[in-house]
Amino acid sequence: MNTKAFAPVVAGVALLAMHGAAAAETLLERGTYLMQSIVACGNCHTPKGPNGDIPGMELAGMAPMEKTPGFDANAPNITPDKETGIGNWTDEELVKAIREGVRPDGSIIGPPMPIGLYRGISDRDAKAIVAYMRQVPAVKNEIPKSVYRIPLPPSYGPPVENVEAPSPDDKVAYGAYLAGPLGHCTECHSLTAKGPDFENNFGGGGYEFHGPWGVSVAPNITPTGIGERSDAELKMMIAEGVRPDGSKMLPPMAYPYYANITEADLDAIVAYLRTLKPL
Repeated sequence: MNTKAFAPVVAGVALLAMHGAAAAETLLERGTYLMQSIVACGNCHTPKGPNGDIPGMELAGMAPMEKTPGFDANAPNITPDKETGIGNWTDEELVKAIREGVRPDGSIIGPPMPIGLYRGISDRDAKAIVAYMRQVPAVKNEIPKSVYRIPLPPSYGPPVENVEAPSPDDKVAYGAYLAGPLGHCTECHSLTAKGPDFENNFGGGGYEFHGPWGVSVAPNITPTGIGERSDAELKMMIAEGVRPDGSKMLPPMAYPYYANITEADLDAIVAYLRTLKPL
């Protein structure tokens, strides 16, 4: 997908927020902003070609998506197609799948879906994401099921109820919400060979991602790793995928999507990262 096509929508959402009219934002407007920026579901669920997302295949699934010793993961088709996608799922079933990792048939969704963090997505934002998924063109595209060589949990916790997002006025708390439940930055940057280690490696980086681009390593995003970077440099790295020395950063960071993150949200993310325990 060419995310530039959504620039007017994203800009409009940002303008609403700047003028204190964010409450007037519709679910679809909010969902469009989230899905085309920090949430970036298409980074995994939209098949890629040499030039990025394949046109006409938004959210139609990607296989293979990630292979590790513990699993071969395929990102399913989440377009409204009734045969190969989520067209027969209710809104409530979609929200439950996103936040609780449970499909309508009761089966558990496995990694790399960061369900532990997605449990913290607010009620309104979860509904907004679903509203966006509903209006994506249906694509018939059968994706093989993922294969797991590790046991999946019986559940990720009790049912999720009544989650409210922090106020954007609390910059650090809202930044934690953006970098955690919405963007799952803290998941990828806390990974170890055994999975995310939020207790001992929270934001510490070090995990290797192997893909068509070669090998990329999740950097340390605690103050130890980013302390010498200015806020402007950090925002450029997140939104543009360019280091201060001009070198390009590699996937799986969703740079084409992160280019649409508003300045205010980038400020909140950076403010939050500054508060992490140095590792």
